[in-house]
Order: sequence, then structure tokens, then C-alpha cells
Amino acid sequence: MKIQERTGAGVGRSAAPAQPSVGDRLPTPPRERKPALAALAVLLILVGALGATMLVLQAGDRIEVVMVKNQVQAGDSLKDSDVTSVMVARDDSIHYVEWAQLDTIKTYKAKSTLYPGTLAVGEMFAKKASLPAGKASVGLALKEGHYPSDIKAGDVVSAYRVGTTGGSGSNNSGNGSGTGGGTSSAGGALVDDARVNTVAEDDDATVSTGNLSLTLLVDQADAAALATAAAAGEVAIVHVPGN
Repeated sequence: MKIQERTGAGVGRSAAPAQPSVGDRLPTPPRERKPALAALAVLLILVGALGATMLVLQAGDRIEVVMVKNQVQAGDSLKDSDVTSVMVARDDSIHYVEWAQLDTIKTYKAKSTLYPGTLAVGEMFAKKASLPAGKASVGLALKEGHYPSDIKAGDVVSAYRVGTTGGSGSNNSGNGSGTGGGTSSAGGALVDDARVNTVAEDDDATVSTGNLSLTLLVDQADAAALATAAAAGEVAIVHVPGN
């Protein structure tokens, strides 16, 4: 009897928990839409893609141009040994001298000193050489011992008047007795600060004899005295600070 009562008490019970009806569920809040943020994200993607495309196009549009590797003085022309070629991005606002134009530009003259690492542009050259305002170019033929052995174009030098004969040294304007049989100095510089424009090439005939030909860029006020002393063979060149 007791067993039946216990069994009957469990009849009709279910092990699964009761489920709420569909109508009892809480409503889900609607998702908030942000069209402005979506549009901004799309815009950033487009800008990034456009920038990458421009970089690729620019990197591909490159030209071979002339770069100076040895110093070239004002009034000089480029030589093959003075230049090399480099690749740069094309820019129509910059008048690069392209490598294919090298033979043409070698017939022109540099308007000013060109330093190593300079990219050549058309504005740097002229058909005829021109000197800076207030300057003059003076040619010298120097005897052996009257110039530094390592002198080269671009050096800063001083020019002194020296006597080459013994005696009183009267051609030195009274600035020294000049007695004796050796070279005597006039005691002052003809030019304190001049720049060497050109030096004779190593295969020049004058070099084999110990003589040297060069041109100096000097102030116009100093040109006459320097040219007079040079004509008499009485000029010596020394290096000065600034090289």
C-alpha cells in the first residue's frame, strides 16, 4: 500500500522545467545604426588605396639624370670624369639635365662652381662663360718651385711677387733689398684671397718641364698688378686657410 501511494504521488510530474510562453519573452532593443562612421571608414579606405596607387605610379616614372661627382669651377665645362648618372622621380617643374643630354651640356659653361653631389639642372649652365660680378680671371705661367705641388682647381691661394735676379730688387717698389743671388720676396701679397679656376692637365707639355699653367679668379682691383707680375715671371702661389 505504501509503495503504491508513493508511486501515485509522482504521476503527472515532469523532469523538464517549465518553459515560459512565447509571449513572455523580453523585447530586444533595436540596433543603433551609425551611417556617418561607416561612410568615414569607406572614405579612409579609398584615400589609402589612392595614395598607394600614386606612390606606385611615381616610383615607376623615373628618369636618368646627370649628377656632379667632381668639383667644376665657374666658366668650365663638364667632362665625362666629372659626372655620373642617377635615377630620380620625374618632376616637370625641375629642369634636370637628363643623361641623354650629357654630350650637349658639355658644350656649355658652368655659371658658378658646381660641387660634388649636385644634380645638374639647366639653369646652372650658359653657352658662354661669364664671371661673377667684380671678378676677373688671370692666367699665370709659374716656374717650378713657385707653386704647391698639390695645387688643384678650387684651391684658395695667395699670390706674391718675387724677384728672380740678384741686385737691389728695385722692381719690388722698395719693399725689400733683394740682395744676393737667390729669389727675393717683395714682402707683400699681390692677392690675399684668390681661387684657382683651372690647372694644366697632367699631359700638358709645360708640366714635364716643371712649369705650370693655371688661372686665378681674383677681384678686378687686383687683376692688373697680378697680370703685370705674371708677365715678368715674378709670381709665386701659396695655399692659405680656407681650402
